[in-house]
Amino acid sequence: MFILDAVGRALAAAGAMGWQILWPLVLGFTLSGVIQAVIRTERITRLMSDDSPRALGVATGFGALSSSCSYAAVALARALFRKGASFSSAMAFEVASTNLVVELGLILAFVLGWQFTLAEFVGGPIMILLIALGFRLWMRGRIVEAAREQAEKGLAGQMEGHAGMDMSVHGDDGFFRRLLSRRGVTSVSQYFVMDWAAVLRDIVIGLLIAGAFDAWVPKEWLQAVFFESSPSVSFVIGPLVGPILAMVSFVCSVGNVPLAAVLWNGGISFGGVISFIFADLIIVPIILIYRRYYGGRAALRITAVFYGAMVVAGYAVELIFTPLGLVPSNRDVAIVDTGISWNYTTFLNIAFLALAAVLLVVFVRSGSWSMLRMMGGAPAGPSDDGGEQDHAHAHHHH
Repeated sequence: MFILDAVGRALAAAGAMGWQILWPLVLGFTLSGVIQAVIRTERITRLMSDDSPRALGVATGFGALSSSCSYAAVALARALFRKGASFSSAMAFEVASTNLVVELGLILAFVLGWQFTLAEFVGGPIMILLIALGFRLWMRGRIVEAAREQAEKGLAGQMEGHAGMDMSVHGDDGFFRRLLSRRGVTSVSQYFVMDWAAVLRDIVIGLLIAGAFDAWVPKEWLQAVFFESSPSVSFVIGPLVGPILAMVSFVCSVGNVPLAAVLWNGGISFGGVISFIFADLIIVPIILIYRRYYGGRAALRITAVFYGAMVVAGYAVELIFTPLGLVPSNRDVAIVDTGISWNYTTFLNIAFLALAAVLLVVFVRSGSWSMLRMMGGAPAGPSDDGGEQDHAHAHHHH
């Protein structure tokens, strides 16, 4: 009975968290679908051929307009690298596409507060600059040549098909004309459903882990581990421990936000939360993909540079925010303790579930269902657009 009760409490906590974040997730993925469907990305790779400030800026902006799925971001970064982008630019794209996307900002604001969203968008560019500097110093010469040779082998990782699909609406019409056209609405529905399919597993796993932490790990224990009673020690420990916790949680993208809320309630520092959220790109499965994509030596250096940049960015954000009075003092995030009741969250969930249902119907009626089976397809070659893109473009004519 004790085991069943413990499991029940963890599932109840996970379910309550999922209910609280449902409508922000639907809204975030809808806005992301609109951006990806209408914003043009032609000829983007040729602007990322070096690690100049312009190239890094283009890569960061391109990434911020992309999907938040970490696996798809890693696969698309490899594709950009194979097509001529510099290694630093490809990695800048990868970081931005998981840490500077609209859906993550929305869910952070709703779950943890607007200060964490601001910190994410301040710390993200800092981390990208640190990564570019780290690669310039430590990822060059034979290491990059060996990484490119390994990348050219085209070994499949995860979400290769999803990364290779381009469902955006092309043409010379204006933004709203393309968005509100039949092709535009279909494209939004395709990005919406595909992005949900890509990250749903991580969201569910993240909720289950967060629910287990909340139900089984005493808050006093977490407070002792994170030295909440000693702010100076907590400041030092938080950003060092945050990425390590993310690495072993096996959860990426927006799926780690509920656990970040539990850790914040448990006493981890502000910078520790930010470094934890940043670390979705060095979870163990993705490190193994780096090894498959770029070779063992490159994978170790990527992981080391990413970890160092995440730690330093966490420190930098807390040092910037603390004197400005932007570090929240509330350690009782409501998402962890709030149950399901008839309030504004329930009504918003119903409304946005209706929106999700409409987009799903459009997706199915447009004949796009087969695209879900192609999400893990083989990567495209370095000089072509890939069969996945051809398939995606074909759906615009249904």
